[in-house]
Amino acid sequence: MGERETARPAVTPEAPGSAPALPGPALRIAAGYAFTGPALDLGALLWDGRCHADAGIRVPLSMLSRHGLVAGATGTGKTKTLQLITEQLSAQGVPVFLADMKGDLSGICAPGEPGPRIEERARDVHQEWTATGFPAEFYALGGIGHGIPLRATITSFGPLLLAKVLELNPTQEQSLGLIFHYADSKGLELVDLKDLRAVVTFLTSDEGKQELKSIGGLSTATAGVILRSLTAFEAQGAGDFFGEPEFDTAAFLRTAEDGRGVVSVLELPAVQERPRLFSTFLMWLLADLFHDLPEAGDIDRPKLVFFLDEAHLLFDDASEAFLDALTRTVRLIRSKGVGVFFVTQTPKDVPGDVLAQLGNRVQHALRAFTPDDQKALRATVRTFPDSAYDLEELLTGLGTGEAVVTVLSEKGAPTPVAATRLRAPESRMGPVEEAELERRVRASALHARYAQAVDRESAYERLAERPTGAKGPDEMRAAGEDTRERSSAKTRAAGEGGRPDGGGSRRSRAEEERPSVVEQVTGSGVFRSLARSMGTQIGREISRSLFGTARRRRR
Repeated sequence: MGERETARPAVTPEAPGSAPALPGPALRIAAGYAFTGPALDLGALLWDGRCHADAGIRVPLSMLSRHGLVAGATGTGKTKTLQLITEQLSAQGVPVFLADMKGDLSGICAPGEPGPRIEERARDVHQEWTATGFPAEFYALGGIGHGIPLRATITSFGPLLLAKVLELNPTQEQSLGLIFHYADSKGLELVDLKDLRAVVTFLTSDEGKQELKSIGGLSTATAGVILRSLTAFEAQGAGDFFGEPEFDTAAFLRTAEDGRGVVSVLELPAVQERPRLFSTFLMWLLADLFHDLPEAGDIDRPKLVFFLDEAHLLFDDASEAFLDALTRTVRLIRSKGVGVFFVTQTPKDVPGDVLAQLGNRVQHALRAFTPDDQKALRATVRTFPDSAYDLEELLTGLGTGEAVVTVLSEKGAPTPVAATRLRAPESRMGPVEEAELERRVRASALHARYAQAVDRESAYERLAERPTGAKGPDEMRAAGEDTRERSSAKTRAAGEGGRPDGGGSRRSRAEEERPSVVEQVTGSGVFRSLARSMGTQIGREISRSLFGTARRRRR
């Protein structure tokens, strides 16, 4: 899949010839983009209404882990900019993750089609345009749509991200965290929504009310609100996103056999009516990568570049805790070699603390038809360094495929603001046919691993199997600890050459084969997470990340 196409039409730019010399201010801008190391070519400088093809606007490859912003009004070319940057990253051996909101980025895997507009753009910017397809994998949340299913367990998703999806207020968010703490401490693994609903249902039942008191700060009324939110959430079809097999985000870091980076395209058109869910799910993917990747420091190229489309959805009605966690994740994941680009309409969609972390900017045209538009325009201009341009006038006059650019130089300093005519993508600027997309999905080596959902024993089954008259999960845990003591004694005795039962009768074969409660618990993802988190003993709460997500071993 995604092998480089050959024998495709090429467009050769015209020779520079007697191109006019750059004026002084434009020459200073161009000098700011004269990098010596590997870089991506974004386009050519625009000055005084003229495109200066010899003045290339570039971004150093090493600086793409410093994050960025692609912004602009609808129809100004943001999607093509994503495609252009993605192609060059892949060609440089850097894997890319793309959230495809409208379903028109699947064409990244197929060669583009030449035409008059492509030829004109290539001449304008002196681009040697060659139709090229790039190696790509296609994913879908929970398998809704065309793509390899991406799933997460409730345990690994964590309370903070889930609270945002359920639209809980801060008090309810804290209460959800207590419920997760309770499930962790009782060995009740939360794999899917029915597991979490079962735990909350138990806590609101007559026999579970005492459990509420034991964890403190969680009222029956609040638990009821959370339960109703879960029920409504599941009724919307969101249950498909949670479960197993949970996706291993390390798959996003692969390169193809020819050394190009694999482009992971998350197809989202089928779930557009649930924007809060998919935007939050993208943050789970980012948080999971943060957990798994080692520290990398300053490297010559990023390990992965992650594009978050419709970024404003992450911040709408977000709690202070969520925003704080997001800001810290963006700040810290750079040291893991991951670059994050937020894609939205205006910089004001992104909180200031997050915007301050975004060193690379590609700003497409903005509209100023209303007072609110004019206010947003002035706010956008203030986010740029001092410029030789009249940015208010420039940003409202840019054409499709043109943008104002400032990036970080190889030394980490901001480059001069440059109006830029962007290069044309070399892959198809539009979706591939549905049948072709499905064929590529099924041909993927990952399809067999993740296509079929698995429903194993977890909190729902544990609570359903409680013996009549049981007071709750504590009884189950106590029985498990008793069994563990006997199992440890058996192991010690076997090591000493003695009989584990002290001379009494051995357990029957059925008893030997039946896993004990503690064996079931120690085989769970929760226990494995515990075992990795500083040697904590069973029953202690899992250590969670900035987003409250739990790092788990993949099945």
